[in-house]
Amino acid sequence: MTAKFSFTLHGSDGLARLGSLHTRHGDIRTPAFMPVGTVGTVKGLYLDQVKETGTDVILGNTYHLMLRPGAEQVAELGGLHKLIGWDRPILTDSGGFQIMSLAKIRKITEQAAIFQSHIDGKRHELSPERAMDIQRLLGSDIQMQLDQCIEYPHTEKAAEKAMQLSLRWAERSRAAFGKQPGRGNFGIVQGGVNARLRRESAEGLKSIGFEGYAIGGLAVGEGQALMLDTIELTVPHLPMDRPRYLMGVGTPEDIVESAARGIDMFDCVLPTRSGRHGQAFTRFGKINLRNARHAADPRPLDPESPCPALSQYSRAYLHHLIRSGELLGMMLLSWANIAYYQALMQEIRGAIEAGRFEEFRRATKEQWKLGDVAP
Repeated sequence: MTAKFSFTLHGSDGLARLGSLHTRHGDIRTPAFMPVGTVGTVKGLYLDQVKETGTDVILGNTYHLMLRPGAEQVAELGGLHKLIGWDRPILTDSGGFQIMSLAKIRKITEQAAIFQSHIDGKRHELSPERAMDIQRLLGSDIQMQLDQCIEYPHTEKAAEKAMQLSLRWAERSRAAFGKQPGRGNFGIVQGGVNARLRRESAEGLKSIGFEGYAIGGLAVGEGQALMLDTIELTVPHLPMDRPRYLMGVGTPEDIVESAARGIDMFDCVLPTRSGRHGQAFTRFGKINLRNARHAADPRPLDPESPCPALSQYSRAYLHHLIRSGELLGMMLLSWANIAYYQALMQEIRGAIEAGRFEEFRRATKEQWKLGDVAP
């Protein structure tokens, strides 16, 4: 294990960046996609399968893990890495997004977010200090500040209020993070879709100083065009020598377009959630295995993929499993989707390194558009 947390920028092609994030549990190649392991599991997959897809880092959720099994319990069992059997980096979010989704059963004060558990209704208080304490107990390699995230649409006044509170919480989160060799603390830029607020948030976070910077408060209903516009007006205010993480995004197209705008890290539940609902992401675009047209199709999803879920099972069989409600179908499609996402990230990194990112971007989007209609 390395004792130093750092980021190396290897090169760029336009605004797209190629780098490595160094942590005590190994390196993360960027641009990187982080499968979401909300409660210590990437739903439907063994962690050995997750590794085999080329995943360098997974995400754990502070809110869910604090409720069950509890951060202190995880620490007593040796930390999250040991508990789940994952020896590569883990990023934990702070719980801010879940607090937003609990609007009907939570209250935001200057001190903390006060909410009821969605499991048993018990009252909890999550302050910036407690959020960092939980993440330290979990032992994650990248720990996010506690922030206030708001949904779209919103007023400028509401966005500014949440952004300013997030900045004050950022200072407290940074102080609470303390010294943790080999681990990093990321600040989160808020401000809705307002250029002034995003700039003020980024500048405020830089003055505090973090190992990395995230763009939060997007993919919350604003649509892709507005999301990309907000990324474009935010990125110029972020340090060149620190990683940039776009939280909760997204579709393969979202990732390609955001990487083109200088984003280094992504996470999203979409690959596994879509897999559980019968949808596969492939280099031919999105395929809905529930559709009757797949019932007699003997082809695999992608015969050239090294992932068995993509190359060894017929569409007819996958269609049968999904329509029958079989767990195996959900597991196979979740595996296929994570494998495709990681293959896409590898292609993005290769294209940046070769100086042909724009060519790759155009060709990939064109292939998605053409689709994969059976002959």
